[in-house]
Amino acid sequence: MKPSALQLGVAPPENRGIAVLDFFLRLIAIVGTLASAIAMATTNQTLPFFSQFVRFRAKFNDLPSFTFFVVASSIVSAYLILSLAFSILHIAKANLVNTRVLLLVLDTAAMGLLMAGSAAATAIVQLAHKGNNKVNWFAICQQYNDFCKRVSGSLIGSYAGVVVLILLILLSGVALTRR
Repeated sequence: MKPSALQLGVAPPENRGIAVLDFFLRLIAIVGTLASAIAMATTNQTLPFFSQFVRFRAKFNDLPSFTFFVVASSIVSAYLILSLAFSILHIAKANLVNTRVLLLVLDTAAMGLLMAGSAAATAIVQLAHKGNNKVNWFAICQQYNDFCKRVSGSLIGSYAGVVVLILLILLSGVALTRR
């Protein structure tokens, strides 16, 4: 009778494939979250008002929701970079359970933080595009078009990061059930 892979202390080949996929998904999430944080943090636009000496400027840090978005995206990016070490460890030893559970918990927390930052920024972008006549908030995207385009693009990268984190959470669940 031939011993199974688990009896020999070697992980099944499916788990190694899951670990490799986990690594590449983390790289994709890093690109999405880091690019969105950088894009938002460098967003500003200046418009002249009546003369060239009086100008209005829109910057990301004028709105606390955008600042929260940049901080949340930066924290998640840093976490994802640090988690690459565990992902590499899972490729080498795919049958580790404790680190997989730790990544599952931390990925869930990171996804919640990134989603909170993205949702807060999305609410402000919606106000910037549509305004709210009931409280006299005017749509500023007609004047600050470049600012709004860049901020909206930043949100796309962030939501892509949220989707990849959801996939990582599901992948960790699958890997844990294959033990």
